[in-house]
Order: sequence, then structure tokens, then C-alpha cells
Amino acid sequence: MGATFIRHVHCLVTGFLGLYFTTSHRWILDLLHSERFQDKAPNEVFATLLDEGTYLCSVRTLYRILEQAGEVRERRAQLRHPNYQKPPLLATGSNQVWSWDITKLLEPVKWTYFYLYVILDIFSRYVVGWMVAERESAELAKRLIGETCRKQNIAPGSLTIHADRGTSMTSKPVALLLADWGVTKTHSRPHVSDDNPFSESQFQTLKYRPEFPERFGSIQHARAFCQNFFPWYNTEHHHSGIGLLTPEVLHYGRADEVIAQRQLILSQAFQRNPERFVRTHPRPTARPTAVWINPPPFPAASEQEQHEFMRAGVPRSLTNSEASVCAAEQTRRPTSPPPRWATPIVAAPG
Repeated sequence: MGATFIRHVHCLVTGFLGLYFTTSHRWILDLLHSERFQDKAPNEVFATLLDEGTYLCSVRTLYRILEQAGEVRERRAQLRHPNYQKPPLLATGSNQVWSWDITKLLEPVKWTYFYLYVILDIFSRYVVGWMVAERESAELAKRLIGETCRKQNIAPGSLTIHADRGTSMTSKPVALLLADWGVTKTHSRPHVSDDNPFSESQFQTLKYRPEFPERFGSIQHARAFCQNFFPWYNTEHHHSGIGLLTPEVLHYGRADEVIAQRQLILSQAFQRNPERFVRTHPRPTARPTAVWINPPPFPAASEQEQHEFMRAGVPRSLTNSEASVCAAEQTRRPTSPPPRWATPIVAAPG
């Protein structure tokens, strides 16, 4: 009977304390929801009440009460930035997607710059337009884009122009011009440089040239340098990202002709000295068929596809559509006999 009485007393005390704490917690939560404290952190609430001569509970208890109500989060009034999505862009030919940006060129005086505007076709890496100016201006950018669209005969609805979120790129004059031309515009995410990789890479090529000066003496000097650089870049520079073709060849549709000529030269070299080509018949680097900015993730390969990749000699790490292309390429390639010097020598039994 004593044990039963103790259990009854324990239940009554527990229920009373639970009701008491539930009521007090409800009152504290209402206080935290009040206009005075609704945007204050628990530490701030605790210190404010303590300075006024009131102690309700510890800071940890304030957090516990908020956690029970599902309100443990940033409670201060702060600006919340929108969730910017990656801009996925695909180009399968010239004049489908352009990327443009502005870089600074050092003037003779410290902290002063000239501004180089460059518009690049991401498929061919061809610089379709450029300009050197003394300032960064939305009106200058508008004029350059308009002249470049006219020069390249851009049809309405056929082009997308990608840029970062600089003031000129997001300006109203540029937006209205692109709307008049029927051009779609996209922007990089804030503070994300690899959303605009092709322009950044092109600027690196520009500034790593041996003849690139530390500072330009005048705007005429800067323009003279660019007048030499961009023709070289478009017509002579064999770009590793486009199969060692020049941007001009790929942009104006002469890539297949150049690749066929390269294949002819390599085939003649193979016929003259087949022992120099140990693994396979030589082939020129293929030209790109699609260029992405922020490509979507490829689905993983199935178990059977992975087995087929391994049989074709494709590394296990390639388990997407690129592996499929690689496997198909491996199976299509003809095999050549090993050279005589690579044949192992077996000693005759003594």
C-alpha cells in the first residue's frame, strides 16, 4: 500500500510540475513573440530583462523553449538574398551563346584604368566584338553589342548573351537593346566567377601574352595592342578547348575541312612509319559538338553499362554519358600490329 501511495503522489507532483512548467513556458514564449522581443536573440532578451531587474530563466532555457516551438533560427531582422539558380546554357553552333565581360587595363598613373569590353562566342571562342574605352558605361556597352549583332547578322530569337552582374551588364539601356534585338540575356550568380568561365579564360590568355605590358602609356597604346592581339587570337591561336583549331575556322564552318586535311597528313605519316604509332592509327583531335555553361548532371551508368565500359578499356570513374562516347570510340578504333622492336624475345632451350 505504501508503494501505491508513493506512485500516486509522484504522478500528482509530476502532473502539477508539468502544468506549471507548461504554463510558465507558454508565458515566456508569448514574451519572446511580443513586439519588443520578436526580432531579438535569446542572449539579447536575457541581458535586457536582467538589466531591468527581472530573471525568468537561463539563456539555455530560452533556446529550449524556442526549440520546442520549432523557432530556433535566425530571429534578427536581416536582408535575405534570393536563391539564385545556376544558368545552364548550351551552344551547339556559332552565334547561339555569347559571353561578354569588361576587364581593366592599367594606366600609367596608379589606381587609374582603361576598360576593355570583349564579346566572345562560347562555341567557337571567336571574339566577335571588342572595344577599349576610358570608362565603364552602359551606353558604350549598348553600342558595342548593337554593332556586333549587326556585323554577325543575328536573327531575332537566335542568340543568348551571358554576363556577370556588373552595373553595365544589368543596366536598363543594355536590357532594352537586347529586348529590341530579340536576344535572351542571362547573368551569373553573385560572386561566382565560374558561371562566366569563357570570358575569364580569354582574359587570362590576353594578360599572359609575353608582349602584354605592365601598364599602357595611353589609350592609343592599349587600342594598338588589342588590334594586334585579337586578330592573332581569332586567326592564329590554336585553342586547346576546340580541338586545336583556330576560333575563326570553327566559327565560320571550316572545321571539317581542316580536320580532314589533318587526317590526310597523319595517315601519310602512319603509312611511312607505322612502328612510330604503337597503339592505334593516328587521328586529329575532334572538334566540339556542344559547349555548356553549368551543364546538368549526367545520370549514373547502370551495372551492365559499367561492365561494357571496363571491357572497352574505359576507366571505372567514367560512369556517365562521356563514358558511353569513350567506350564507343574505343570499339571503333582499328588495332595495328605491334612494331618489330616491341616483340618479346624468347630464348631457345639450351
